[in-house]
This record gives sequence, C-alpha cells and structure tokens, in this order.
Amino acid sequence: MERTGVDVVAETDRRGTPRGQFWPWFAANVSVYGVTTGVYVVAGGLGWWQALVAIVLGVALSYPLLGLVAVAGARGGAPTMVLSRAAFGVHGNLLPGLANYLALVGWETLAVTLGALSARTILTRLGIAPEPALVVGFVLVAGLSIVLGVYGYDVIMRVHRWISVALGVATVGYLAFALPGLGLPASGGTAGIAHGAALVAAATGLGWVTGGADYSRYLPRTSPPRAVAGWTALGGALPPLVLMAAGVLLTADPDLAAAAAVDPIGALAARLPTWFLLPFLGAVLLSLVASGTLGVYSSGLTLQALGVRIGRPVTVLVDGALVVVFGGYVVFGAPDFLGPWQTFLTALGVVAAAWVGVFATDLLLHRRAGYATAELDDPRGRYGRVNPAGVGALVLGAAAGFALGPAVAFALAAGLYAALTAAAG
Repeated sequence: MERTGVDVVAETDRRGTPRGQFWPWFAANVSVYGVTTGVYVVAGGLGWWQALVAIVLGVALSYPLLGLVAVAGARGGAPTMVLSRAAFGVHGNLLPGLANYLALVGWETLAVTLGALSARTILTRLGIAPEPALVVGFVLVAGLSIVLGVYGYDVIMRVHRWISVALGVATVGYLAFALPGLGLPASGGTAGIAHGAALVAAATGLGWVTGGADYSRYLPRTSPPRAVAGWTALGGALPPLVLMAAGVLLTADPDLAAAAAVDPIGALAARLPTWFLLPFLGAVLLSLVASGTLGVYSSGLTLQALGVRIGRPVTVLVDGALVVVFGGYVVFGAPDFLGPWQTFLTALGVVAAAWVGVFATDLLLHRRAGYATAELDDPRGRYGRVNPAGVGALVLGAAAGFALGPAVAFALAAGLYAALTAAAG
C-alpha cells in the first residue's frame, strides 16, 4: 500500500520510464462510454463528418495539455495540485484546488452512476429484477475503485496495464457486433463544430488535466519531457478517437440517441446478441473501475493538498463516502442522466481550461529548471501566500469562458498570466 501522499517523491524512489505512462491513461479512457459521447456530439445538431471534425479537434486540443502537466510531475516530483501552488501561491491555490476536488468527485460519481445504469439495463434483459441489478453495478464500481485507490500507485500501474489489454479486446468485439449493417448518418451544418469540440474536450482531456502529474511524479527527473508528454497524451487520446467515431456511426440508428439520454451505456447493448451481454457488462464495469480509480486516487491527493491532515489511504475512503452519497442520488433519485451530465461538463470544462492555461504557461515560462519543492508548502517562500497574477487570470479566464467557451477560457487565462508575470519581472 502506497503511503506517499502530497510529499515530494525522493530521487531514490523514482523509477519507471515515460512509456509506462501510456497504460493508466489508456485504461481510464478505453471505456465504452466514449461511444456514447460520440452519440451526444451528433445529438447536438452535427452531421457525421462535422461530428468527426469536432471529435478530432476536441481530442487534439485537450490531451497534449494532459501530457504537458505530466511533464511538470517529472520535474517536480509532487502531485498536480501541489505543483499548482507555484502559479497561484500556497493559499491562492485553495481556489483551483477546491474546484478540482469537486470535479474529481463528480467524475467518480459519473463512473458509479454509469455502472449502475448499465447493470440495470443489461441484467434486466437477462431476467434479473431492475433494483438488484442497479445495486450490483453501483457496489462493484464504487467498491473496486475505492480498493484500488487505497492501495495506490504501484497496484494501479500494474492492474491498469492488464485492464488496458482486456478492454482493448472487448472493445474490438463490441464494435464487431454493433457496427455492421449501419449506413452513414445524415450530413449537417458546420455551425456547431466549435460547440461539439468543446464538449469533446471537456469530456476527455480537460477532465483529466488536473491529475496529469499524479503518476509521472514517480518518474526520474531526467526523463525526456517529450517522451513523458507524448506517451501520456497518446495513451489518453487513442481510445476516445476510435470510440467516439464509432458512436457517430451508431447514430444511424434513430432510436439510439433517445435511449442514450436515459442510460448512456446500457443503450449501446441493444444491438448485441444475448450471449455477449455478460462479457459486455463485465467490460463496461471494468472500464468504469479503471477511470474511477484514477479519479479517486487524484481526489485523495487533492484533499491532502487542500490541507486536510489525514493519510492518503484515508482520503480515498472519504472520497468514496461522498461518491456513494452523490452517486446514490443520481442513480436512485435524479429523473434523467443527460441534463445533469451536460451541466457538469460545461462547468468542468471551463474551469479546467482556465486552470491549465495558467499552469501550462507557468511551466513553460518559469519552471524550465524545475520547482523549488521545499518552498511549495511555505507561504513565506518564493511562491508566496497568493499570486495575484495566477488567481486573477484564473477567475477572469473562467468568467469569460462561461460565456464564450473553454477555448476562450484557456487562451485568456494563459495570455493574462504571461503578461502579468512578464510585467512583474
């Protein structure tokens, strides 16, 4: 069991190669849920080729940012939300830290919700009552995610390698059953491409950026930055590109989008033969465990970074309790899935874009020599209590982004931070 929390990883404890970063991010993103995201992109009013353009743009613009944050982890040897103090100040970092914590708990809630809804749809088709099926999916995803999160880094890195292989095989099997016999969906206008790309970015790379350094912090400081960024971005980006493109093709089935608004993954099982339903459900639950584990691990580190003085394994249990409460409401109380999901993604995408705009600019302009790690906990040190440039750029960027989208939030926050820190010398 990993005992290291928000402390800086000592040089003697660093190990592995950048190539190893591929596996946790591949496993967390190879969820069949990516297919449903492709369905939602088309449901926003795009035709098939316009939706594919939006998907490529959203993935290409978001996952390189995840790779860049991973570079900071190798340089600083600390979790993402500790390194973030260099840009926002030790106390100023509480603002993005709290927003990140809420976002991560939201992603974990999403995972257990999808697990419960998928189990209900698929097991009901096999003759099991809906209520027990909901409970089975909910308990399996929540329980396994928490257990893996408690054990921490070494177990996650080993397990996710095998999850990646298993889910890769299962996904190929699913696509072999689901895609044949479908024609191309209708074409459409190009006006919604930017909105579709923003939806994709928020649902994929931007949703992970605030945890990008949590695994790379164990890499040796001498790891080549391009390799760290490249393997991280590649592992995260490959599955969504394939799965969302498949979702676009599946919208040739006119009933799919309506069903996916209520049950995002269970709806995808409609074209499967009965004998493949249990393997499909197993793959779905395993993929949600993979993504939920990364979320619960990073949220535990973020809770420590916010100043909560409990051990890292205990933070995972705290997060797990919150997920059970929130997930229980969504599964057993909320009237539909799509509405809360879109609201959550909109807020998450904007704030994450503004944060990574500041963080990435700070990394590229001011941290080429690394971080003064001993001062990341000291409000009297070089990073100070509050960095007005970082906090101001974050707030203004996010405010503009809520009106104009995540791309504006990123560009404005990055530009403001660069200008303000250059003026301050």
